[in-house]
Amino acid sequence: METVTANTTIREAMRVLDRSQTKLCVATDTSGKVIRTLTDGDVRRALLGGATLDSHIGNLPGKEPITFPEGTPREPLLQAMRSHSINAVVIVDKAGAPVDVIARTTLENLILLSPPHMGTAEVVFIQQAFDENWVAPAGPHLARFEEGLKAVSGRQHALALSSGSAGLHLALRVLGIGAGERVYVSDLTFIASLQPILYEGAIPVLIDAEPEGWNMSPVALGRKLEIDAVQGQLPSAIIVVHLYGQSADMDSIVALADRYGVPIIEDAAESLGATYRNRPSGAHGLLSVFSFNGNKIITTSGGGALVSDRGDLVEKARNLSQQGRDTAEHYQHSQIAYNYRMSNILAGIGIAQLGHLPDRVARRRAVFARYQDGFRDIPGIRFQGDLAGGHGTRWLTVIDLDPDRIARHPYQFMRRLRAHGIETRPAWKPMHMQPLCHGMEFVPHDPVMAVSPGLFLRSLCLPSGSSLSVVDQDRVIEAVRQIVSEE
Repeated sequence: METVTANTTIREAMRVLDRSQTKLCVATDTSGKVIRTLTDGDVRRALLGGATLDSHIGNLPGKEPITFPEGTPREPLLQAMRSHSINAVVIVDKAGAPVDVIARTTLENLILLSPPHMGTAEVVFIQQAFDENWVAPAGPHLARFEEGLKAVSGRQHALALSSGSAGLHLALRVLGIGAGERVYVSDLTFIASLQPILYEGAIPVLIDAEPEGWNMSPVALGRKLEIDAVQGQLPSAIIVVHLYGQSADMDSIVALADRYGVPIIEDAAESLGATYRNRPSGAHGLLSVFSFNGNKIITTSGGGALVSDRGDLVEKARNLSQQGRDTAEHYQHSQIAYNYRMSNILAGIGIAQLGHLPDRVARRRAVFARYQDGFRDIPGIRFQGDLAGGHGTRWLTVIDLDPDRIARHPYQFMRRLRAHGIETRPAWKPMHMQPLCHGMEFVPHDPVMAVSPGLFLRSLCLPSGSSLSVVDQDRVIEAVRQIVSEE
């Protein structure tokens, strides 16, 4: 953004307008505060009214400039532009100095973080379910979708459910984990990875991230297992999260779990389509869970799945997901159970979406590669690493901002980008920093230095959807670069 003063001539202001993408010239006083704006229309009216190219813009008639403070949400900005019939507004700091100019076109074309990417086949399967009256949580689409899930997950058994959280809950139930038992879980994750542990009254133990791939630290895990083995309080399970579509170091984690005889549950909610050591993500633990929420790699609107090579565990989960009915001609129930099954209609969406999985992964990885290229020359921006042997989905591209090189906090980036019609969000807030988890045991990667808090405080998730156009991604890159350059 280029500013001028009240003594700037119309001729000079026209040159600024010609260089400006938003076609808005911002004038400031000697203290740097905005005093007026100038558009092509203002120039035309001034010249028709008798001004010359050498007239100072401070002497031209004009209305009070429309400005907004930093952090103003998108809707008030749009509302002001529409009500005043203007195409841009000025964003100012607390002192009234201009920090940005927001164009109306950028706000009306909102770039979302990770929107659903739908095709045309989904409607065909939905219509078929209606035509054949298979609208209950049973039907041919459900069976076909589960067959597809077995294929992409490399597992022998699959159960389609209402959510990934339902899958984690059932995984704990079929392993018989109950009140007072300890469950290790990744610290840097979404709360859904931890809530099912609390459903059962079990005790979460929060394991820190490692600094390269940001997933569960084998160093912290090994140290905690060794201590708990000596104390006779080994966990009943380890829930490993594959963060943002990148696989955890499963070689190291599986070796540790096997050494101490602890089963692994993989929370692969964000990593369907990823691989590790040429095996699908979710093919390494005893049980694994996927999510098909609207923002995931593929979606069934809402939904999830539990997969395993243990048919007895999956069938037990299947019974629990359908209210736990006993084998009898009448309705008889002997245990607490749930209504967790996916519907046949949603499974139809899933069938169509599974067919696009390789393409969706390839597109998100291409988005990540463009971000890498777009920020390659900026010191202080780094990305989540791919561990050796891992091929992630890059479900979300997350930038890690080095505070020694980039002065602005991720929230400042987030608010400025929001004003540009670009949706971003902070990295996951670690579980040990959540009010719900107050007092829970946290095991840092290094005894004197935790990793996950720093990642939370430094990182920002960028728009990463598989339908993101190159034009819109360039808009994101340009906006981030502009914010960095204004330090």
